[in-house]
Amino acid sequence: MSTVPPYLTRTVKGGGCAAKIPPGILDKALCGLDLPVDDNLLVGLERADDAGIYRVSDELALVQTVDFFPPMVDDPYSFGQIAAANALSDVYAMGGIPKTALNIVAFPSKTLDISILRSILEGGLDKMREAGVVLMGGHTVEDPEIKYGLSVTGYIHPDRIKTKQNLLVDDRLILTKCLGTGIVSTAIKAGLAAPEVAAAVSLSMATLNRMAASVMGAYEVHACTDITGFGFLGHLAEMVVGSGTGVRITSAAIPLFTDVLEWAAMGLIPAGAYTNKSYRGGVVDFVDGVPRTMQDLLFDPQTSGGLLIAVPAAVAEQLVAELIAAGVVSAAIVGEVTASPVDRIVVQ
Repeated sequence: MSTVPPYLTRTVKGGGCAAKIPPGILDKALCGLDLPVDDNLLVGLERADDAGIYRVSDELALVQTVDFFPPMVDDPYSFGQIAAANALSDVYAMGGIPKTALNIVAFPSKTLDISILRSILEGGLDKMREAGVVLMGGHTVEDPEIKYGLSVTGYIHPDRIKTKQNLLVDDRLILTKCLGTGIVSTAIKAGLAAPEVAAAVSLSMATLNRMAASVMGAYEVHACTDITGFGFLGHLAEMVVGSGTGVRITSAAIPLFTDVLEWAAMGLIPAGAYTNKSYRGGVVDFVDGVPRTMQDLLFDPQTSGGLLIAVPAAVAEQLVAELIAAGVVSAAIVGEVTASPVDRIVVQ
């Protein structure tokens, strides 16, 4: 057994949320299943949302989610931080407060030193401490490829739930983190990303959406989601389709990581971007002049991305200013909700 730390990204076929099963295939697997429900299930699999919510009383509901994936960075500790932050994000996107977690681990203990797993777990624990979450246990399996994540439970008042399905015409859309993690991860795996760029992206992925959720909690938020494996446009489509509204996105306003457009132009696009585009591209209209590299980037599968928040136009700039003042420095208004074309996304 080697004691030399490996390049984790070279031990797996896919990394981060880019390793998700494509949404179209997932829909086929779930279609027609007879799901157990009861009257206290407030948010379940009947609609695409970030977490499930179950009412315990008139003043308390549980928020539950699970997320795990293979490494998208080489450092085990950083990978643990990122995987934990990503799992916790679903609770923040719903407006909830995460409180407990269970570890989910797949690890090749016969070929990799157990110290690597320990570093991964330490990274996850540090993020849980930062979030005020307690670890209650977990489950491990032997697997040729490393995978790590959390099952998270939080709480929320039933009247304060944030979902994807409440866009109102003239809302502004605010994104709180840069896009491009899938492309950067591909560049890291190819040995092309400069250390400072890789470090900046790792820091962003490891940053909790806790502060963004706390700041937005003081505002009238109509809808919210976090941007992960289905890409910016994939998750936005979940908000738009069936809403009776449309959305116009200004691509030049979207915050991006350094060098991602150049890497996209080189073809360093993860396969997940193309499956995302195949599934949701039919509801997106790109205005002439939007570069192909930007189009691809908007479908790029993100890992531990930011929140996408819909708020009234009158408070949008104030919310962005408060987010930036609180340390959410990439926050920006990236689009608006329109009356038409209905159920479509226009990117200009």
